[in-house]
This record gives sequence, C-alpha cells and structure tokens, in this order.
Amino acid sequence: MNDVQEAITRAHHNEWARVVAALTRRFGDLDIAEEAAAEAFTTAVERWPADGVPPNPGAWLTTTANRKAIDRIRRENKRDDKHKEAQLLHDTSPPEPPGAIDDDRLRLIFTCCHPALAMPARLALTLRMVGGLTVPEIARAFLVAESAMGQRITRAKAKIKAARIPYRVPSTEDLPARVSGVLAVLFLVFNEGYLASGPDTDPVRHDLTAEAIRLTRLIRALLPDDGEVAGLLALMLLTEARHPARISANGELVALDEQDRRTWDTDLIAEGHRLVRERLAAAAAGVAPGRYQILAAINAVHTSARDIHNTDWSQILALYDQLVRLDPSPIIALNRAIAVAELDGPEVALAIVDRLAEALAGYHPYHATRADLLRRLGRGQESRAAYDTAIDLAGNTAETASLTRRRDQLRQREMGEN
Repeated sequence: MNDVQEAITRAHHNEWARVVAALTRRFGDLDIAEEAAAEAFTTAVERWPADGVPPNPGAWLTTTANRKAIDRIRRENKRDDKHKEAQLLHDTSPPEPPGAIDDDRLRLIFTCCHPALAMPARLALTLRMVGGLTVPEIARAFLVAESAMGQRITRAKAKIKAARIPYRVPSTEDLPARVSGVLAVLFLVFNEGYLASGPDTDPVRHDLTAEAIRLTRLIRALLPDDGEVAGLLALMLLTEARHPARISANGELVALDEQDRRTWDTDLIAEGHRLVRERLAAAAAGVAPGRYQILAAINAVHTSARDIHNTDWSQILALYDQLVRLDPSPIIALNRAIAVAELDGPEVALAIVDRLAEALAGYHPYHATRADLLRRLGRGQESRAAYDTAIDLAGNTAETASLTRRRDQLRQREMGEN
C-alpha cells in the first residue's frame, strides 16, 4: 500500500503539469483541464491500490483525464455541435512530434505568468495549474483565506478566457522579457518560503522553497540554454543548502556569520557550484551574465568559504559592482554596503547606507543593517534605536527573535560597562 501511495505522489509531482498542459491544448479551457486532471488523480487513488500501478502512469492519467473532460463537456452540454463532439471522441489529429508535451507545459507556464495578470494571480495560478498545489495549500502559503484564494484563481482563469490570452510560447522577440516574468514568479515563491512574511506561520517554509526549486528545474529542462534560468536555479540551490543551519533550536533566525557550516547540504552546494561554473564559462566566452547569475555567483563565494572570516569579500564586492550596473536598486545598494563594511570598515559602509534612508524607510533589513554598523562603531544608543525600528517592521517571528537578542545583548553590554 505504501508503495502505491508513493507512486501516486511521485506521479502527481511528475505528471500533473503534463496532464493539465495536454488537456489545455486539446480543450482550450483551464477550468476543464484542472478539474479533469484532479478527477483523474482521484480515480488513481481509488483504483491503483486494487489494480496496481500502471506501467506508464502518465499515459494512464492523461487518458483518464481526457475521458473525464469529455464526460464533463457532455454533461454541461457545452458542445451542441455534434461534429465537434465527434472530433472530441475520435481525435484524428496527427500525433505531436517528440517534445510536444514539454512544449505544452511551457505554454501552460507562460499562460499562467502572463503579464496581463496581476502578480498575486500569477503566483496562485502557477502554483495551482503547474505545481498542482491545492487551493487550501496555496491559501496557507500566502496567509489568505481559502475562499479568497479560490476566487483569485477563478478570476485569473476568467481573465485569461475573456482577454483571449493565447496558449502559446511567446515569439522569439518577446521570449526574453516573458521568461524574466516567469522567473520573477518562481523567485517570489522561493522567497516566501525562505523567509515567510507572516507572523502566524512557520518562519521558514521548506515546502514552498522545494516547490519553487522543482518548478525551476522544470523550466531548466524546457529551456536548457537560458542563462538566467540556470542562474536562478543555482541561486535557489545555494540558498536552500543553508536551510539546516538557519533556524536555531529555540526558533531564532541564525545569521550567516553565526551558522554552523558543517550542517549545510553539500550536494545542493555542489550542484549550485556546477551551474555557476557553467555560466562563468559562458561569460568568459562573451555572454554577459544576468541578475540571477550574478546573485548565484555571490552565493557561490559565500558557500565556498570555510567560515565568515575566510570569505572573499573583494570578489563579492566586484560582483555587486557588476550587479549594480544591471539593477541599480536601493536594495542591491544596501547589500553591496555590507560587503563594503567588510573591506573598508563600518564607517564607510554607514555613509552609503544613510544615503538610502528615504528609499528604504519601511524596509526592515535596512534598519537591521544600520543597527549592526552602528554597533560596530560603538554608537550603542543609535544602534538600539535602529534595532527597535527593525523589530517593529519585521513580520517573521524567527527574524524578530534574532534582532531582539542582538539588541538586548547590546543593552546588557552597555550596562556592564557602566
């Protein structure tokens, strides 16, 4: 029985997107595709324990889902043209060439991440239609009521239908911009899992980071020559590798300089480093790296160091200088200032950070970084005030606990000195 359950779980991970994508191509309707796929998996749960796991689970699920879709069309009488119904029952279209199923999944991903949809809708629809997460799972992930999340997904599908958003891979001219939109969705999913934004949820959501990595692996398989896809996957792997060391036994976020690096996942690090080396080779051949590739290279430097003192900060700063030219955002400037502090000292870094005050006033890592720099400069009262602001703005319980400890340690040290 356990073997069958594992086979069903594995089939859901491996085949959900394939089945939904194939149904969407055939019937041109996301609602029909989603519901028929779900019914096919429900049928598998009922029949596979008794009948055994079929030799080709994907084909079995696709065939079953097709039948479910046709049954629904008949029930709802959406196809009053008998000729069209006959075509559904006797599909005489030529077989798709090799790789067509993968093309279908790619079409599905681009449809779910279409720029006509708001970003929350893209996130929800991608996790449902491509990832196969249930509506309650998605609702919990983003701290939204289940009914509200269901409505969000329904509205997104309705907009796709009403706006006649095409179910296709974008043209060659549009592809780079559209791929970047897909990667932005996956990066947001990963970041929500890496450091959850809500106070009433687990501080780190391994299920979401794992799902983001799984979907990015899918994109990587479909677009193996895209450097930014490889860069994002490397960035996720190298970040996820630190997962075992990021939360202490008492539920506190552990900063990079305090983590036990012996607990890092060496397999994920090795895979991430291989991807980074691959992109470095491409850069040496004249292919300019993008944002995710540079971020991955920065993380490769961090995960190459035996400890924080062994980190090659000059290389990290050079990479941030390169990144700033691509993305001159205040958040990138803030992260660059941290590297500056290690090379040129906290006073030089603080001058850079203070220039970002207006842009990052509501961003708690800004105040946390400033608090640390002020602490290192011996400006205790100002540091504690910055920690207070950071604590007020932080929504993650583990991060709040870490910031509170650092602030309280500073206060205790000052009291001891007096």
